[in-house]
Amino acid sequence: MQKPTSTDNDATTRIFLALARVPQGRVVTYGKLAELAGLPRAARLVGHTLRKLPGDTTLPWHRVINAQGKISLPPPGSQRQKERLEAEGVVLISGKVDLARYGWPQADEL
Repeated sequence: MQKPTSTDNDATTRIFLALARVPQGRVVTYGKLAELAGLPRAARLVGHTLRKLPGDTTLPWHRVINAQGKISLPPPGSQRQKERLEAEGVVLISGKVDLARYGWPQADEL
């Protein structure tokens, strides 16, 4: 395993800062979060970074979904994510979030 570099730490920090900005009741895709962190085309890096979050994090990890509007986590994490989203008023229909309605940021929010 490679030793983390300062570049890795910088990317992690940027992802966490972008994630902290996602408002309650809204969702962001892995790819959009990467863009917001200044890391275009780094959706997988976002996923790998979020997997490393400690269990007691206050960052809204549950607001990150895939580009199809679906939860990517396997059970039981997917159920926990679904419950958290629903508690914030995000509606899932057939396991999917309407990105046009709940996606963040919308064009008028940039």
